[in-house]
Amino acid sequence: MTWTFGSDLTAFLVAARPAVAARPVANTLLLTVTEALERLGPHAFGEQDPLYGWWTGPDGVVAGALLCTPPRPLLTGALPPEAVRDLAAVLGTEPSLSGVRGFNGRRRDVEVLTAAWGRPVVTEYQRLYRLGGLVAPSPAPSGRVRTAVAADLPLLLTWLEAFRVEADPAGSVSEALVRDRLAYGGILLWEDAGTPVSLAGFSRPASGAARVGPVYTPPGARGRGHAAAVTHAASEAASARGASEVLLFTDLANPTSNGVYLRIGYVPVEDRAVAVAR
Repeated sequence: MTWTFGSDLTAFLVAARPAVAARPVANTLLLTVTEALERLGPHAFGEQDPLYGWWTGPDGVVAGALLCTPPRPLLTGALPPEAVRDLAAVLGTEPSLSGVRGFNGRRRDVEVLTAAWGRPVVTEYQRLYRLGGLVAPSPAPSGRVRTAVAADLPLLLTWLEAFRVEADPAGSVSEALVRDRLAYGGILLWEDAGTPVSLAGFSRPASGAARVGPVYTPPGARGRGHAAAVTHAASEAASARGASEVLLFTDLANPTSNGVYLRIGYVPVEDRAVAVAR
């Protein structure tokens, strides 16, 4: 049983893609990130080169994978317990992992990894949801949805930077990624009286799964049902693009957003954690 690490995306896809694609719900982040790296190049998420890894079980079959796009935390998907233990065992000795600044994975896996890492961390707990039966918001808010276009780019960059500050201070906003989403209609705006008041994005389907997010409403427009409405619209749009599974993540510390998604038809799948070194 062993982990293999490297910086070659092609080698990673050859070795790990079948295992990752076989579990598209639990591996949604791995799928969408690698899909973007394939299309946009290795620096789609930052200036540093990504790191890839895959775990081979005792039967010689790859059964789990990870990747890291620095400075973001190391991202893991569905891993056997043995793979998590093996990864924890090499955190302090594997040169490829020397720059790791945290972990993003299933909650129990992150707990094992941070305990082995031995560094103080700040941890955010998330929940992965999948769409069951979509339910329209009731009562419906005023306004209507429209697809964002290139002319909206300045507004989108401003709002997405505000979202980043609130939700992911370690991340960054990539104009190239925003333009890529605009190219396939992957960002929707909710307008009230002709003024944008909320947005929701959705990813291209990858192995049949698409993920809604980010969802952002400026503080002055919150509490009026716009986020629920635009999320509902983005969920419909993702399904219309061929997704057999529509997913999203929430911050478990935000009961409002968790309640909204439950009311429009999302059901919990699993809890995850993002732990970053202090």
